[in-house]
Amino acid sequence: MPDLSQNISVRILKAAEAGHYGVPGVVCYNMEAILACRKAAEAKQSPCQILLFPWAQDYAWDHLVNLASDVCRSARVPMSLHMDHAQSEAAIKRAVQTDKFDSIMVDMSHYEKPENLARTAELVRYCHARGIATEAEPGRINGGEAGLKHTGDLESILTTPEEALQFIDTGIDFLAPAIGNIHGAYNGVENIQLDFPRLKAIREASRGKVALVMHGTNEFTADIFRQCVAEGMTRLNVNQVVLWKYEQYAAEHAGRVPLTEFLETGTALIQERIEWMMDAVGSTGKAGDVKI
Repeated sequence: MPDLSQNISVRILKAAEAGHYGVPGVVCYNMEAILACRKAAEAKQSPCQILLFPWAQDYAWDHLVNLASDVCRSARVPMSLHMDHAQSEAAIKRAVQTDKFDSIMVDMSHYEKPENLARTAELVRYCHARGIATEAEPGRINGGEAGLKHTGDLESILTTPEEALQFIDTGIDFLAPAIGNIHGAYNGVENIQLDFPRLKAIREASRGKVALVMHGTNEFTADIFRQCVAEGMTRLNVNQVVLWKYEQYAAEHAGRVPLTEFLETGTALIQERIEWMMDAVGSTGKAGDVKI
């Protein structure tokens, strides 16, 4: 078994688990979001992870990857770069070949469980041999986001503790359980129905073996984030939660203000929301917990 104890993504999430707080994993599509992650992390003295979808390489070759990696490496607080929802062997190997990612989500959840497990195990070995930490999704989290294929035509499958252990046996470092969370819109906080007893059982089964990661947080309130952390989530992936003010500003001001002002204000609005997130999940002031 490769020793990934010095992997920065592993160290960030192990520290969060030990300290009983969460860390934002921010889905980034552009320069403004990537820069906002570092600005927020340094302002709040918080660890942070930048998340890119394979779309980033489809769209911009390795240029966004290189920017995000440089931001993580040059930050004065612990930051790491994670490829989220890599849903094919080709996407995973392309990400690995950049030599920039600290961790990769091996997302084979669109396959039935036996094939999901087999493909995950093979690709985890491939990533680990190159020093890259891995994440997988037992069950299936439905929905879609910009840059992420919608799985609405597939059945949502909630994770059981037994399935969590089967995926842990593949060697993964992080586990993203399906507990009623979905990608994309819930269309109202009242429609967010998370099975916390299920999460507690998964946490007990996986304790000390993997870190738990929360997907599908659009429309989450601070209280919901805090409850997820209290039940053991260590990284909480965010998309619209931190981007909505920026998108609203863009809709109203694109082409109407100088481009420099547009970029600076847009970055600041994303930073503001990431800082809110850091307060909500308890990572503010925790940068010193991670030894770099």
